[in-house]
Amino acid sequence: MDLSKISGEIWFDGEMIDWQDANTHLLTHTLHYGLGVFEGVRAYATQKGPSIFRLDDHTDRLFKSAETVNMEIPYSKKVLNEAHQIVIKANNLKEAYIRPMCFYGSEGMGLRADNLKVHAMVAAWEWPSYMEPEARTKGIKVKLSSFNRQVKNPVSNAKVNGNYVHSIVALNEALENGFDEALMLDADGYVAEGSGENFFIVKEDVLYSPDLDSCLDGITRRTILELAEELGISYQIKKLTVEDVLEADESFFSGTAAEVVPINSLDGNTIGSGDRGPVTERLQSIYFDQVRGVRDLNLSWHTYV
Repeated sequence: MDLSKISGEIWFDGEMIDWQDANTHLLTHTLHYGLGVFEGVRAYATQKGPSIFRLDDHTDRLFKSAETVNMEIPYSKKVLNEAHQIVIKANNLKEAYIRPMCFYGSEGMGLRADNLKVHAMVAAWEWPSYMEPEARTKGIKVKLSSFNRQVKNPVSNAKVNGNYVHSIVALNEALENGFDEALMLDADGYVAEGSGENFFIVKEDVLYSPDLDSCLDGITRRTILELAEELGISYQIKKLTVEDVLEADESFFSGTAAEVVPINSLDGNTIGSGDRGPVTERLQSIYFDQVRGVRDLNLSWHTYV
């Protein structure tokens, strides 16, 4: 999909502009140095109309990321939340992937990043599935990446544009070697996350996920843990080794784009039975019921458009 060819409108600096006019200068600071913050948000079709899932949590994290890198967003959380709803309406979308981003302009160059204007945008388009549809049931093949996740610190744990260079090279390495996704380790050799997803294993009906020293504080990760608690599934947050993964009964990734996708193997080594496990299936099922508004619980997670 060539995103530049889509017709529609984008919210930019407080105004709706034509999709084809959504351009910025070649000397935009963020283009050169990667200092921007962003989110990935989804809206799902429900019986009450499109629902943006956990919008407040995404916007809160956007502002937290901006604060971490000393970027002052020139709009309130309320204005940006309204912008998400506006782009859904303006583009007549029933389901959508939504990309809010704040970035520095072209007022200057250099690492000082002073006297730069902060711009904000929110775009939305149809993006049905990040993975192939059959991946939800059959699972995906994962490669242990030779690229480690960045050293743990507040900036690397924020959703900053430049952080994702490591993710891109890790994913490309996996794809070039015939795998579907990468699994990255942290600087200490513990399991961190996928290229753009949080990671889980299941062992003897207990759910495990890496601690936040090693991975992004994912909104979908939070959702999975809260839904697991509702289902009575025990979980632990702990440092995981590669051996833990290979000895697991089940494994899966979670993320706004990837949603919930089982992992059937790591470096050609089958995980568990090699099929989607029962705990994964239960969590996957309740997750999709939740985001599509089928459940009457957790209503605060839904912003209906």
